[in-house]
Amino acid sequence: MLGVSLAEIISIGAILPFLGALTSPETVFNQEILNPIFLKMGFLNPNELLFPMTVFFISSVILAGLMRLILLWTQTHFAYSVGADLSILVYRYALYLPYIEQVSKNSSEFISTISHKTHLVVTQVLMPTLLIFSSTIILLAIFATVLFIEPLAALIIICGFGGIYSFVLLITKKKLFKDSESINIKSNLLIKSLQEGFGGIRDVLIDGTQEIYCKVFRGYDLPLRKAQAGLVIIGQTPRFIVEALGITTLALFAFFLSSNIDNLTSAIPILGVFALAAQRLLPILQQIYSSWSSIFGCSALLRDMLYYLDQGLPNYANLTKIKSIKFQHTIKLEKINFSYSEQGPLIIKDFDYEIKKGSKIGIIGATGSGKSTLIDIIMGLLHPKGNFYIDDKKITNENYRSWQSHIAHVPQNIFLSDTTILENIAFGIPRDKIDYELVYDCAKKAKISDSINSWKNKYETIVGERGVRLSGGQRQRIGIARALYKKTDVIVLDEATSALDDKTESAVMNEIMGIDNDITILIIAHRLSTLKNCSQLIEIADGRLNRFGSYKDIVINDA
Repeated sequence: MLGVSLAEIISIGAILPFLGALTSPETVFNQEILNPIFLKMGFLNPNELLFPMTVFFISSVILAGLMRLILLWTQTHFAYSVGADLSILVYRYALYLPYIEQVSKNSSEFISTISHKTHLVVTQVLMPTLLIFSSTIILLAIFATVLFIEPLAALIIICGFGGIYSFVLLITKKKLFKDSESINIKSNLLIKSLQEGFGGIRDVLIDGTQEIYCKVFRGYDLPLRKAQAGLVIIGQTPRFIVEALGITTLALFAFFLSSNIDNLTSAIPILGVFALAAQRLLPILQQIYSSWSSIFGCSALLRDMLYYLDQGLPNYANLTKIKSIKFQHTIKLEKINFSYSEQGPLIIKDFDYEIKKGSKIGIIGATGSGKSTLIDIIMGLLHPKGNFYIDDKKITNENYRSWQSHIAHVPQNIFLSDTTILENIAFGIPRDKIDYELVYDCAKKAKISDSINSWKNKYETIVGERGVRLSGGQRQRIGIARALYKKTDVIVLDEATSALDDKTESAVMNEIMGIDNDITILIIAHRLSTLKNCSQLIEIADGRLNRFGSYKDIVINDA
């Protein structure tokens, strides 16, 4: 920035001797400061000055342009490098947000912020901020140079044109903020509509609802484009007004000088300085204005991004390995109460229960009774009021990760990444560290190995996005194999076998139940028959422990 400023000073300063040598070389040659320099350089005649002055002026202009190019390169690379850091940070911070915050937001908000908004913050906030800094430094340098050469010209340019830009920014500020909010909201909704359209593509194709989704998309996309267009228009409008005024001012300034100076030739260098200063200053003023308008126009996007960065990271985030707490005896819940919000209803109410290590516990209850919420509390995803102990160690916000290292979870809807079967079973493990034999053994226990081995690419088969190339039952069995691969001592099955037929489910459950007597298994099942081998069943009603007992007591005797 300082280098560019210096180059601009030289280029503007060089026009004065250049035009002087062009129109009145004697005046330049006889300058008190310059004459000794010319004589030392071997110039004895004023007419000899034109060529070196021309070379000097051209060189200074080329130098200024080259310096600007270098500044553009360094600023842009710096801004986009910072943008990469911001994207990674926002993604990391978002992944570490507590589970209750994750479920309270739509995934489109995260995706929009990380992929779209962060990019806009780089191009519309960070780059303009750097441009404001560099432009201000250059502006001050040029202004100081012109002020020294021709104070009136400097004051006209800065006060007149600077005032116009300041006035326009003042009256458009509210509009910029309004468009910023519109872009922020519509960006989230746009991603949401895309996710819903492609996420439910089977139903969309069957129901023929493509036009409905297109209409929803258009309802978000059109206002977004209009708001973006508004920012561009506001950012560029003053330029045309000021350019017209600049030429008008130059003409009036020339007229003023010609009216007040007997020899118009002597005024040409001053007019040249004014013209070159205006040619340099007006784009800089426009750049500062458009940068400010861009920052105002993206303030809502910046706020959203900074929200994630302000959350901070939990204490365990930078640990390479989490020290596991001991689990030798019991999982104990005392007076557990939980609500998803301060004003919301209690989902779990005064819940007391103790689970012995190695128990196989089935959890039943009507839809909405709180089964899944209870499981999330036991897995340390939700932090309730009351006491939650592992043996005699109370689980808190500070140590819940140490407890989670004991848990493998199999939900009803298994998330599968668009990679191989092998990598999906050993989910989250770098490929070069995967235990192949363990993968094969877990697949066998999950009753999926025969299917995998019948496929052309076997364990290298690509599953497709969200496992779309697999059946529901195959996806669930891969999820079970994944849980077994983790070799934990607590397995949580949340409707994990709902897509399996009775025979396969029975075989899978027999394998799971017979793995190890020390493994604690918690099961929410779609079919009560799934729970027949459980050591105990607990029934939840309206968030409370309604009753508990053996499968015979709860299911058979009730029948």
